[in-house]
Amino acid sequence: MKTEKILNPLSGYLALVLCLVLFCASVYFCINGVQEIENNQNFTYIILSALCFIAFVFFIKGLMIIQPNHSRVLNFFGKYVGSVKDNGLFFINPLYSSQKISLRSENLQGQTLKVNDKMGNPIEIAVVIVWKVGDTYKAAYDVERYTEFVRMQSEAAVRHLAMSFPYDNLEDEHATITLREGGEKINSILEQELTDRLVKAGIIIQEARISHLAYASEIAGAMLQRQQATAIVAARAKIVEGAVGMVDMALKKLSADNIVELDDERKAAMVTNLMVVLCGEKSAQPVLNTGTLYN
Repeated sequence: MKTEKILNPLSGYLALVLCLVLFCASVYFCINGVQEIENNQNFTYIILSALCFIAFVFFIKGLMIIQPNHSRVLNFFGKYVGSVKDNGLFFINPLYSSQKISLRSENLQGQTLKVNDKMGNPIEIAVVIVWKVGDTYKAAYDVERYTEFVRMQSEAAVRHLAMSFPYDNLEDEHATITLREGGEKINSILEQELTDRLVKAGIIIQEARISHLAYASEIAGAMLQRQQATAIVAARAKIVEGAVGMVDMALKKLSADNIVELDDERKAAMVTNLMVVLCGEKSAQPVLNTGTLYN
């Protein structure tokens, strides 16, 4: 399998000077040739002018300017010659054909996709990818259009990622990684997935992150209610746990300080009242007892 071959061509400044000399000579011979024709003399200067102009066109075609973070892939009659990644003015074989390829980092803002997660729930997901060309040979010759290849393979990678993990652990309580809470781990998995898919095009993935993640509109309302219910149940469990601890502490404190002696029935009533006060959503209305604890 062929890979990139780096070329270091000749500096183009000497060739540029030669081109200017040939062009000036062509103009000079052309002027003198016109005078020869007017004087009915031979066409020597006209022929020299034509030859100088042909040489000028030939050499000027070999001049190549490469901007910073750009490259040229060179081809000689269907055979890959090499790639030039240095920037500046260079001179190459005028018969070479070249293809420009940018080496700058590019952003790909993926469109929002509607896919099913691991549990079958429809979700909306979109990613932002930062990439650049690493191997110019693969980008030029191993795929048809590498920019389109990046877009299509990125979409496939995002779909595969979404189907590999649940949105959250409400459906799969044993899930260790979820799309919503995976964070850097999910981004790392996405980067590796993209790298594996795009290596054949010579593409380097610099960063990949989820930019949008939500339940699809048709189930968003139901899932929101479910999340709210889960949060309420968790909060209630915490409240009950705290209330039981406070009731136990109150009973032990009353007994330890010999403030009042309560039988089992009155302890049960006290526990009930305290639990209602501590766990109720509204403030309890106090009832004053002006009599005695005992009948």
